[in-house]
Formats: sequence, structure tokens, C-alpha cells
Amino acid sequence: MRGGFRTRYKEEEEESAFVSMTDMTVSFLFIIILLLAYFAQQYSEKDTVPRPIHEEVIKERNVAQQEIVRLQAIVAVHEKTIANLKEEINRKQVEIERLQAEIAKLQAEIKELREALEKLRKVDPLEAYLATSAIERRRILETLRDQLKIDFPDLEVVISEETDALRFQGDGLFATGSSTLRPDRRAIVETVATRLSQILPCYTIGPRSKWTAECNPGNAIIEALQIEGHTDSTGDFTANLALSTNRANSTFSTILGKSGELVDFLNFRHQPVLSVAGYGQMRPVKDNSTKEGRDTNRRVDLRIIMYTPSQSAEIDRIRQALSQDSSGGIAN
Repeated sequence: MRGGFRTRYKEEEEESAFVSMTDMTVSFLFIIILLLAYFAQQYSEKDTVPRPIHEEVIKERNVAQQEIVRLQAIVAVHEKTIANLKEEINRKQVEIERLQAEIAKLQAEIKELREALEKLRKVDPLEAYLATSAIERRRILETLRDQLKIDFPDLEVVISEETDALRFQGDGLFATGSSTLRPDRRAIVETVATRLSQILPCYTIGPRSKWTAECNPGNAIIEALQIEGHTDSTGDFTANLALSTNRANSTFSTILGKSGELVDFLNFRHQPVLSVAGYGQMRPVKDNSTKEGRDTNRRVDLRIIMYTPSQSAEIDRIRQALSQDSSGGIAN
């Protein structure tokens, strides 16, 4: 009996303990529920957004997203443009490099041309002197021709193609086959003598020299004033040579008879510039097979030969010689 009581008592004790634990668990759960309800209330009051605001935010977000899409499209277009511009820049850079190379080449050519031009500008004094002498010779011949044309309008006188001689038609001064001047043409030769006396002082040295920088700025000096006789090819060669020489001598004698002082005009070697030569038929200027050619070849030439220096140093000596004789022995 005592054993049954103990058993029952033990069971009642265990049941009482279970009930207490249950109550405690329920109480604990209740407290948890209260806390959850409290926190839920706190969250709702602080973090819940009103619907109008929520919708406005959503709307702004959508607009922003659309703007992003639009701007991205613009960026893409600009990026493509930038890429195209970069390609264009690369092409232009290649073109610039090509043009710079071309410019460098042209600049080098320009430099070479300038150097060549500078060399050309530095004219050789000797060449310049010879060119000036040729110009002065032509001027002398033109002056003589023009003056004779004024005095004798029907006179056949021309300047040679080489611009070195005054050419008189042979039959104009002499009768056919004769070496004696025609009386009506003697005045022509005498006029030539007078004109030469006026011209030669500026281009020669000697006691009658009258050189000035105004009449002869290039310091040209005559080497020879040669009276030349020429014939056509008709007749005997030796006879033609004699005839041309006699005609030249006849002209020379008439010139000296009019102006004997012409023998005083000297060249740079102190020799008389006046001289005579007969060439017969050896120096034709036209074809002897025609009458016109033969008429032209029968002629008397008054040829002017200018002195040709062998070196530039002679140019100064020529000027000194011209100025010394023109000033009576005192160099300018």
C-alpha cells in the first residue's frame, strides 16, 4: 500500500511540474507575440510610404529610365561620330605628312633655284664687258646708217646680219669693173669720213681720244675699223681679188683725203684702227647663182671689230687707257 501511494505521489508530482512548464511556455509565447505586435506597429508607422508618393516616385523613376535610354542613344551617336572623326583625323594626318614631305621637297628645289639665280646674277665681268661692247658697236653702226640715210636717201646701205658691219652696195659706189669711186658717190665716202671723225674719239685711245662716261659708259674700245672690198663669183678669181682690194684702197684713200686725222685713232695695242682688206669672191653673203645674190655680193663693208680682253683684269686697264689719253695723260 505504501508502495502504491509513493507511485501515485510521484506521478502527481511529475504532472504538476509539466503544468508549470506549459504555463511558462505559454507566457513566454505571449510575451513574444506582444513584442512582435509592438515592432510591427513601429515599422508601419515609420517605414510605410503613402501610395501617391510611391506612385510619383515610380513615375519619376520611369521617366529617369527613359531619359537614360535617350541619353545612351545620343552617346552612341556621338561615339560613332567621334570614331568617324578619329578616322578622318588619321587620314588628314597622313595627308599632312605627305604635304609636308612635298613642301620640304619644293623648298629644297626653291633653294637650288635661288642658288642658281644668285650665280646667274653674279655676271662674269668679262662676259658683261663683251656684251656691252657688242651693244656699243651696233649703236655706232646704226648712228652712221641713219645719218647717211638722211644725207643720201637713195643710198643702199644696211647693217650686216651679224650687226658688225655697215654694208654698201658695190655698184652703188663704183662703176662695173672699176675701182674708182663714181664722182657722184664720192661725197658719200667723204661724209662717212666726217662722221667717223666725230664717233671714233670716244672709242679709241691716242692724241685725239675724247672718251667720257657719257658717250661710252661701258669702256668699249675699237680694235679695227676695216674697209673691206668684195666681189661676186663672175670672172677670174685673181682679178676679182685685185678689184676688191683696189676698191677698198680707193675708199680708204678718199676717207683719209677728207679726214687725215683718222690715222691718229689707236686701238688698245696703240695701232691705227683704220685698215683695209680685199676678199674678192671669197666671202659671199648671198648665193652667186642669182642676179640678186651677185648684186649683193658686190659690196664694200665698213666693219667694226671691238677689242676682246682675254681676262677681266684687262677691263680696268682699258678704262685707264681711255681716261688717260682723253685727259691728256692724267688718269681719272
